[in-house]
Amino acid sequence: MLFSVLITTTLSVLAPPVYADSASVSERDWLWVAIIILLLLQSLLIIGMQRSRLKLKHARQALFKSQKELEAKVHDRTETLHNTNEQLYQEIGRHEATELLLRETQEYLHSIINSMPSVIIGVTHRGFITHWNAAATEKTGINSADALSKHLKDVYPSLPVDGDIISDTIEAGIPYTSQNIQETYAGEMHYSDLTIYPLIAVQAIGAVIRIDDVTMRVRVENMMIQNEKMLSLGELAAGMAHEINNPLSTILHGVQNIYRRISPSLTANIEAAQNHSISLDNLLAYMDERKISQFLEDIREAGERSADIVTNMLDFSRSSGQSQRPFDLSHVIRHGVELLAAERTQLPDIRMVLDHTVPQIMGSAAEIQQVLLNLVRNAAQAIGEEFDQTDWIKITLSQNDLDAILEVEDSGPGMAEEVARHIFEPFFTTKDIGQGTGLGLSVSYFIVTEHHGGSIEVSSNPGEGTRFTVRLPKQSSSTASPSPPPLLH
Repeated sequence: MLFSVLITTTLSVLAPPVYADSASVSERDWLWVAIIILLLLQSLLIIGMQRSRLKLKHARQALFKSQKELEAKVHDRTETLHNTNEQLYQEIGRHEATELLLRETQEYLHSIINSMPSVIIGVTHRGFITHWNAAATEKTGINSADALSKHLKDVYPSLPVDGDIISDTIEAGIPYTSQNIQETYAGEMHYSDLTIYPLIAVQAIGAVIRIDDVTMRVRVENMMIQNEKMLSLGELAAGMAHEINNPLSTILHGVQNIYRRISPSLTANIEAAQNHSISLDNLLAYMDERKISQFLEDIREAGERSADIVTNMLDFSRSSGQSQRPFDLSHVIRHGVELLAAERTQLPDIRMVLDHTVPQIMGSAAEIQQVLLNLVRNAAQAIGEEFDQTDWIKITLSQNDLDAILEVEDSGPGMAEEVARHIFEPFFTTKDIGQGTGLGLSVSYFIVTEHHGGSIEVSSNPGEGTRFTVRLPKQSSSTASPSPPPLLH
């Protein structure tokens, strides 16, 4: 449009006027100059506008190209980010699945460890607890939350394990084992096996402590050992009985004949004394003065005691001659205490706690009463003759699903483990010479185990008294006999 205006103006200027004079010639020259300048300016303006239009076009093209490149890069980056997100989601899924599997595996392992009857305790090399299974909680009464991160000595002080044993075991890399550890629970002796396994991991160094209750195994082993001893004694008794009985019978008959030959009630003795001008009264007075009669009485008592020993020994080599029949154990206990009270004028306080619902026992009432008397006599002798109101003997009768349980407990001085270990061995005694034969508990053991199919155990600690526990199989109620059997008198 500007170009058209310039052309029109130029034509109007260049056109010759209708009138012309000399003065307008110079003005026309200036007009031509102005027109030329305007044309030049117009040309420059047109050239500039063309350049600007080209630059703008190039800029738009460059911008469009850059936009396309940027969109392509954004698209590529978006695709890459999408792929990365997909991989991340997959990795998160795999991680969650792995974590779930790990958690399930960990719970499964914990279930296995908690289901084990053994006590399992994980500790660091310094003795701090890292794991505490259900058996440990049941045995100590301390739950896992209270035990973790605590020191073993603070949580389980009775365990014979210290930091030195744990650290030495870890350093050596060899398991540490301690067998038949004694512990007392509810007044009964229990035995445990302890093993420390060194555990060396990348993250930490520690150990696993395993404790197994082997009380039943120890009892069975002791019972087997005791049965072997009883069998050996039975074989020995069978061979010795005839060899000892013959000279023993001669001694007892000889003492009996001496008493008869010096008795003033026999006519033959009086006649023989008169033939030698001897007075039987003077002879008896001389024998009393020189204590010959006492010597004879000592010989007789020693012979009878030896005969009792031989009789007890023979009980090991043959089955019981007593008839097996059902009997009321509570009746046997009461009758036995009555006999003991009549036998001894002074006894410690005897307490009886009897469960009268215990079914009848199949066996020999006289033999079980003999066992009871042996146990009560031993308890009274352990307390001693100088007892006071604080001393007592307790007889308890209870039952479980299979057995009747007879317990005889005393407040005496107790005994060391070395003594308790041999208490049922034949001829083993802690009494003074002449005070006991060492066969009472052996005979009781034989009666209970061999004749009645039961068991007898001892639990004792020095200064804590002694408890004997006798277990006898219960008699079925369908075969029980209402009439009580004969007892010892």
